[in-house]
Amino acid sequence: MGNWLMETFGLTVPVVGAPMATVSGGKLTAAISSAGGLGMLGAGSAVTADWIRTEGAVAAASGKPYGVGLMAWAVADHLDHLDAVLELKPALVSLSFGDYTPYVSRLQQAGIVVATQVGTVADARGAISAGVDVVVVRGSEAGGHGRNQVGTLPLLQAVLELTSSTAGGPAVPVLAGGGISGPRGLAAVLAAGAAGGWIGTAFLTAAEALTPRPARARLQAAAETDTVYGTVFDAASRAGWPDEFGGRALRNDFFDRWEGREQELKTDDAGHAEYVAATKAVDPSATSLYAGQGVGVLAGEPTAAQVVEHFATYRTYLRAAL
Repeated sequence: MGNWLMETFGLTVPVVGAPMATVSGGKLTAAISSAGGLGMLGAGSAVTADWIRTEGAVAAASGKPYGVGLMAWAVADHLDHLDAVLELKPALVSLSFGDYTPYVSRLQQAGIVVATQVGTVADARGAISAGVDVVVVRGSEAGGHGRNQVGTLPLLQAVLELTSSTAGGPAVPVLAGGGISGPRGLAAVLAAGAAGGWIGTAFLTAAEALTPRPARARLQAAAETDTVYGTVFDAASRAGWPDEFGGRALRNDFFDRWEGREQELKTDDAGHAEYVAATKAVDPSATSLYAGQGVGVLAGEPTAAQVVEHFATYRTYLRAAL
């Protein structure tokens, strides 16, 4: 049972490991790819081009295709990140959250498949106009950064209608992300017409993830109702995230104290210092632990291969649905 995603990258399971900054290093990326999915390196704005090269080499050592995720707003100030990726020539590059259009053709000319994450139908139209190779529907249930306007299922249906060959334009493959916490969710989006799942939260506590020990414990204890969406943590970090892209993370005391006061927090040095200190100490009460609404299923520290193997049982549910 193959499809565009599996055939293009030689996968045995239609799963892409979402590129999560501070979580998806080379080891996790390689482990997902080795298990039959497509691992992706999460290159956040704070990393260096040398970090991308080093971790990319670790990912490539598996001998399997892998990808790299870049944030378009950060690339504008870190063109060396793009240069490093072009040197690595991964199979897939995700460019999202900002103006990615200047970089699409350059990556494609290097033989790299280009994806972008979309949170609305308007985003999807822009992606098609920009000529990306694959559209990633990111619903509001998803962890990490993106939009909060539309849930995964309604957005997926609308984007699939837009990208189908019957819409009058070229057919564009679509991946789905947000709330896909296991094989039942993967079967659901495949049955709808997606080519695969864009999976992040399920890998947060994988043995190969960069997730620190205190964060793992908090994530494993979280329920599906424990996440919150907003820009509090971005205001505190001063990393440069555009306000239009908030993030879904675990709710904590710091978020509750500053929610609704984000503009004030941007210039509050004490609040910034508290957040930085908590991040260094991995204090779950004040730092950001990005996770989606599927976080409630996390248990233990499985290997990435075990997570992929679990998703591989989607066929049972897909047959039942069809």
